This record gives sequence, C-alpha cells and structure tokens, in this order.
Amino acid sequence: MTDNELLSLMAEDPQEGLSAVIGKYSAYVMKIVRIKLNGCPQEDMEEAASDVFMGFFRSAQECGCKVRSVKALLAVIAVRRCADILKEHLRHAGKVAEEDAGNELSESPDTQRIELLDALHKLGEPDCSIFLRKYFIGQKSSEIAADLSMKTNTVDKRISRGLARLKEMLKEGM
Repeated sequence: MTDNELLSLMAEDPQEGLSAVIGKYSAYVMKIVRIKLNGCPQEDMEEAASDVFMGFFRSAQECGCKVRSVKALLAVIAVRRCADILKEHLRHAGKVAEEDAGNELSESPDTQRIELLDALHKLGEPDCSIFLRKYFIGQKSSEIAADLSMKTNTVDKRISRGLARLKEMLKEGM
C-alpha cells in the first residue's frame, strides 16, 4: 500500500487507516526507537512507539491527511518523542543522583545529546526538520529539498547557517 493509499484510507476510516500505517511502519518506528532509546527499558520503547503512532494520527488529522511522506513524518515524530523520553530519564536520574551524592552531575553524552536536541528545536521550522532528516535519519539534501518543496542549495545553505547558530547556542549554554 502506498503512502497516498494509506492517507486516503485514514481520511475515509481513521481507525482502519491508522491500523494500516502501524502494520506497514511498525518495524521502521521500532528500529528508530531502539536506536535512540538504547539502554532504556523495553516498556519505555513500546510506549514510545505507541506514542509515535498516536502523534502521527493527530498530525494527519490536523492537516486533513495531506502528508508528503508518511515515513518521514513518522521518523521526525519518533526522534522527538525519544528525545522527550531521554530528557525525562535524565531528569529522574539527576534527581536520584543529587539525593545520593549531594552534588551536581557531570555532563554525560546523553546530557549533551539532549542539549543538542533542545538547541535543534530552538532553531525552529523548517531548520529543525532539515537537521533531523539530515543527521538523524540520514536523508540526502536533495531528498529533503524534494520533501520540503525547496531547492537543494537552499537546504544546504540552511544547514550551513544552522550549524553556525547551533555552535553559538551551545557555547552560550542556550
């Protein structure tokens, strides 16, 4: 079933359409979730995947099932949801560590990752989507340009300028 057929089915019968999307893309979403939430409990991963599909459902309903790429939208939602879960885990771990140790935590790779995701979200759209697609999903600039109705050189320029802005934001501690 193509994305257009899935979206048409969602417009006609939302529950059946969502079931079809889950059937087609559940392995894809779980792969992203497992990569991003490596080391988290299985229950959290399953809940994240469920949240991704509900987020997709809400997004599709809000835009009248006019989505350019189901796979890309699912990937963006998955990455964002995983970032939220990681933030919550780190926040909880930080509280426990402060209670146990009585001092501040040092910067872990997960903390740095969360700060980077926060900075990406602060870039705003479409820059945030461009960065997520380029560096988290691995799409080429030409694919991103086609999906976002932009020129390839515009995408590349936004990446170049965005990298400079990210560097400044991270230096300043946001």
